[in-house]
Amino acid sequence: MRPEDRDAAHIWDAIEADEAIALYVNDRAFDDYLVDSMLRAAVERQLTVLGEAAKRMSEAFRAAHPEIEWRSIVGLRNVLMHEYDEIDQKRIFVIATDFVPRLVSSLRALLPEIPPDPELSEP
Repeated sequence: MRPEDRDAAHIWDAIEADEAIALYVNDRAFDDYLVDSMLRAAVERQLTVLGEAAKRMSEAFRAAHPEIEWRSIVGLRNVLMHEYDEIDQKRIFVIATDFVPRLVSSLRALLPEIPPDPELSEP
């Protein structure tokens, strides 16, 4: 697999994580989020996947797309993984409800266009 193919796979993983987060927090208030430990765990897990996907993207790809806050995304993953006892739930909720929806559209724009399959084309 070429490096750019791996980058596309990681973008897709990040998009799926973002979409899961958006689904989880849809129409939820912060108070709902705060009292629902399963919801918090699900959001934190998907943010971790998002951060890991960003971390695995090639340096060249990340450098070519400075409009994405790669360092912050990976940094949040590190906090969730290693400093779990210091998580600011309000910050996580704001990230989930404000940052993640904007990130999805930015990431979708980075997906390579898939050429049509000649075997599926009509003659």
